[in-house]
Amino acid sequence: MPEMRDISPGVGAGVREAAEVEPFADALERHGLSLVRGEITTLQVNTGYLCNLRCRHCHLEAGPGREEIMSRQTMVAIVSFARRFPFQVIDITGGAPELVPDLPFLVDGLAPIAPRLMLRTNLSAVSGAEWESLLALCVAHRVVLVASFPSTNPSRADAQRGAGATEAAIAVLKKLNAAGYGVEGTGLELDLVSNPVGASLPVSRESAEQEFRHDLLRKWGVAFNHLYTFANVPLGRFRTGLQRTGKYERYMKTLTDAFNPSAVEGLMCRTLLSVSWDGFLYDCDFHLAAGRPSADPKIHVSGVRELPSPGAPIAVGEYCYACAAGSGFT
Repeated sequence: MPEMRDISPGVGAGVREAAEVEPFADALERHGLSLVRGEITTLQVNTGYLCNLRCRHCHLEAGPGREEIMSRQTMVAIVSFARRFPFQVIDITGGAPELVPDLPFLVDGLAPIAPRLMLRTNLSAVSGAEWESLLALCVAHRVVLVASFPSTNPSRADAQRGAGATEAAIAVLKKLNAAGYGVEGTGLELDLVSNPVGASLPVSRESAEQEFRHDLLRKWGVAFNHLYTFANVPLGRFRTGLQRTGKYERYMKTLTDAFNPSAVEGLMCRTLLSVSWDGFLYDCDFHLAAGRPSADPKIHVSGVRELPSPGAPIAVGEYCYACAAGSGFT
């Protein structure tokens, strides 16, 4: 495992430290903290960068033109990997996983292994018979659906995701409710994720959940189980947009001012491993976006013999401030 340190200039996909930002490792040290591994319980599987949307906040720069998607061969290796280690949660993400042709193969392979299998969706990637087939598969395996839904204000949400995205998402949410997702007593869990529209921090999860629950039910008759709110991570398309509009330094100051030492203990990277679309290990999806694998040389899941042990240091970069701002990424 690498030493815990900030990513140096020139490393990764266009990642460069801002001179005026205190290195994240120094902020941890100043508070008497260290970011190290706990027991790994979650495997996050990134199926690739292909997406039907080009969201402004995307840290991966996912979009319609991306060709990086997971092959069936890599899926076989990941299923074998998951069988060798006792992950409690497996989280399938992207891009838009629904656009990966062999996604049903991956779900079928992981469902018997994972006590909790999650699938992330933007609620607009597929439709018609393709969506109905995927939904039936998710219901059969009791897959937890985690849907991106930035705002109950259509104009604000469409500003982030593109014109018409909210209308399409609501139509899918209604279909999910009709299938039992998000409905009390069915055991089919539907969670929503909201990122701020722009360079600001999210409001508290509790107040946002209350607002979303009220608005979705009143406006569209839609129900869900939980809402999670996260800060936008200054990587990929979001970082580029901040720099283009001259807001990058201001946003980094917002994040550093909101640094919460109490959030460090619960950060998801402490108990998570991320696997890229081509099968290599990363400490988290943000290190994946930055081009920073969990080891040098990078390790493919087919070659892993043991998981990183508790106490192993986790490499950090300036974008880690987004995970430790406010209530943090947990």
